[in-house]
Amino acid sequence: MTQNTHGTVDTLYQVQIFTPPGGFSNGIEGPAVHPNGNLYCVNFHHEGTIGEVTPDGSCSIFVELPNGSIGNGIRFHSDGKMLIADYTNHNVLAVDMVTREIIIFAHNNEMHQPNDICITRTDAVFASDPCWADDTGKIWVTRGEDFELVESHMGTTNGIEISPCEKFLYVNESIQKRIWKYDLKGTKLSNKKLLIEFPDFGLDGMRCDSEGFLYSTRYGKGTIVKLDPHSGEVLHEITLTGKNCSNVAFGGPDGKRIYVMLQDTGNIETFLVEHPGRAFVIHQERGLI
Repeated sequence: MTQNTHGTVDTLYQVQIFTPPGGFSNGIEGPAVHPNGNLYCVNFHHEGTIGEVTPDGSCSIFVELPNGSIGNGIRFHSDGKMLIADYTNHNVLAVDMVTREIIIFAHNNEMHQPNDICITRTDAVFASDPCWADDTGKIWVTRGEDFELVESHMGTTNGIEISPCEKFLYVNESIQKRIWKYDLKGTKLSNKKLLIEFPDFGLDGMRCDSEGFLYSTRYGKGTIVKLDPHSGEVLHEITLTGKNCSNVAFGGPDGKRIYVMLQDTGNIETFLVEHPGRAFVIHQERGLI
């Protein structure tokens, strides 16, 4: 258990409303927590924005994206810049957190879209690339400028994450309701294995905690599942207030608080878990927290 900002005690997996319903558009997505403790996610108030949410739940617009760009996944580069998957313009954008200058980090016109992204300790950025028109998808990787195709002939690739040991990459297929596990060496993928296939509802964002447990959204069902990363067994299922949960991020003072983006209610819900998130631990390793 831990004490929250309201002075009351939280228990594990107890869901709370974090921001008021309706503050975000139904495109709320792509959350990531900066070492400063603030949560950043896309489409606050209207599409094309990056919202900044403080630890007490106060929301504001951090930046407006240029040129018709609309964000999706967000991660933080080791140089401190915020990386944003810009699905409308086939980019990953980089935002200077001090000046708020926005530049193109990587671009490829052959992509349908960079949707969700994950990043290694050495700044290799993997991006899912679904084609919703024909229910197919790909996986790309970049260190800046262009993308390299590393997997194709998949279903609608969406949530994507790297294990804490960085030996495995996970990607789900929203329409097909499957989560795949790859061996990862550098930026090379091999030994594709089915981790779990669900009988119903969709999948969207996923993130790992520091122990390797994988938390995935069940879009339309309104739950988050905690999965064993080896067997794919569902260890816990957390029921939310909203149904269309799009993505998750770890934050809070000890990294053990999960924030969930909800598209049908336009807000964020939160609950406590046992272990800090993978990204939180990386921030600690770099002396940023």
